[in-house]
Amino acid sequence: MNAALSPLSRPETLSADALAKLKELLITGQVMPGETLPIRGTAEALGVSMMPVRQAIYQLVADRALEIGPSRSVHVPVMTQEEFAEVTKIRLCVEGFAVEMAAQSATAQLVSELREVNAALSQRMDEGLDGAAHVIVLNKQLHFSLYAAANMPLLTKIIEALWLRIGPVLNYDLRTGSERTRHKTAVTYHAQLLDAVAARDGTAARAALGRDIESAFQYICSRVYGAGDTGKKQAQPDAPA
Repeated sequence: MNAALSPLSRPETLSADALAKLKELLITGQVMPGETLPIRGTAEALGVSMMPVRQAIYQLVADRALEIGPSRSVHVPVMTQEEFAEVTKIRLCVEGFAVEMAAQSATAQLVSELREVNAALSQRMDEGLDGAAHVIVLNKQLHFSLYAAANMPLLTKIIEALWLRIGPVLNYDLRTGSERTRHKTAVTYHAQLLDAVAARDGTAARAALGRDIESAFQYICSRVYGAGDTGKKQAQPDAPA
């Protein structure tokens, strides 16, 4: 985890900066379900005192993106398959609405830029595990740039809250060189999504995004939780993907 953090440089906004850094770790799946986030170690990695880190962590605990254990240790929540399915259903509704709205207002320049992001994503996937960290960041960039194009800031905040919960689980798919990564499944669905946005076809955009989300959900359920298990089995930090 510490390797993914870099020192903060604006003393006047340390708490906000620490919060932004920790959110990025969670959203991009750079921490695993069940992983502990030591306050002192995190503060050292960011080059700040423990106070702004503690404040950021308390905010994320309030948002249910982090949990405090019996010994006061802070860790990433372990999501059950039932919880994963629930969040995925919500994502299909909320993120689907976002791209439907984005299709009405996204500029040709934005679509062109996101096609370049998707091409870079494809190239990074060719690098296997060496490009995994870049794949995660590029995937997040593409999705959130498109959601922002809906021009609905509150909606984007809602989506961010969902990704804070789901990011560590999606890590299994994008970061570990999965079959979907090798086949560039997400790249294909992103291309379909961008084609739909370019054509201002909100219905097609929503459908393409749905295929992307559903594909990841099905793969993670089969590899992380176990095929056919619809109970409350938990994602294990060392599960293969």
